[in-house]
Amino acid sequence: MDAKAKIMLLYRIDPALNMARFYHLSIQPTLFGGSSLVRNWGRIGTMGQQKVELFDTPGEAAAAHGRMAGRKLRRGYRHESTACATQRIVTPQGAAEFRGAGDAGGIEPHAVYMRPVAWSSLGARPATVP
Repeated sequence: MDAKAKIMLLYRIDPALNMARFYHLSIQPTLFGGSSLVRNWGRIGTMGQQKVELFDTPGEAAAAHGRMAGRKLRRGYRHESTACATQRIVTPQGAAEFRGAGDAGGIEPHAVYMRPVAWSSLGARPATVP
């Protein structure tokens, strides 16, 4: 099994339905020699939910990974590069500012995670600092 088959990130984005979802699948080894299929899903910008399924062999985990990926692709989810290209999602121009002080190759934030929050949605305005 190659590295591309172990991790898969899928998106389902439809602005007309106010839908912005992600689905992350990965196969990871367990401490006792088996394998696990780790699934993480939810709305883009949130932590989402997570479920871990344990398997005796890596082959069983790979088969479950393939079944779950096929199910999500049939339901309209697309691979990360496809979703970004079709929705014209780009990283911000000042992304270099978000790197750590000693981090030469830090991870740049994704534009989807950097949406502004309206104060009205939080219920109250924060106290101002003089």
